[in-house]
Amino acid sequence: MTMHAPIPDYAAAREAMVDSQLRPQGASGPAVVAVMSRVPRELFVPEEQRPLAYTDRAVPLGEGRAMSPPTVLGLLLTALVPEPGERALVVGAATGYSAAVLKEIGLDVIAVESSPALAAVARERGLDIVEGPLEKGHKRGAPYDLILIDGAVETIPDALLDQLKEGGRLAAALVAQGVTRLVVGRKAAGGFGYRSISDSAAPALPGFQKPRAFTF
Repeated sequence: MTMHAPIPDYAAAREAMVDSQLRPQGASGPAVVAVMSRVPRELFVPEEQRPLAYTDRAVPLGEGRAMSPPTVLGLLLTALVPEPGERALVVGAATGYSAAVLKEIGLDVIAVESSPALAAVARERGLDIVEGPLEKGHKRGAPYDLILIDGAVETIPDALLDQLKEGGRLAAALVAQGVTRLVVGRKAAGGFGYRSISDSAAPALPGFQKPRAFTF
């Protein structure tokens, strides 16, 4: 007789994610929590990784990439305060989970991804995704009300800031001196200022490394 592993109760896992991870750590935006409690995160990870989809850690996606822990996304979106009808750009969308969350909230979402294989998964999930270098964003769709850089970066390129509309918001996991901090900021008077909202680990995105200083 062949024994099969039980199918996880993903609906219960989503509720547990909200109650034991998101809310206790401050990811409490009502729209964000409501949507993350119903978007099936497990459909955006490889089948063999689905039992790990709702753990509070990065989940490998292949192509050297990983999906950020749920709390990282929840905190960034809570700080961004996304509103229905706004135009959003997701940078480093991978298989599209974060873009799907924003789309479900009611935003007009464009996602950019550098991996054709991951972008193909996102398209299968019904998302509008553009392939190209992450650090360049998607100028054709600008300006954006908000930009989510979905991963850890060492620098926020001017090319992305230029694609924000005046008053637009941007959130990312910014790495400085070996520490990853979740930050959110707003464009005003042509400049961009940001504040830190939490220290939290997030998987790195390619293309955002600072130039290394020359040493002898």
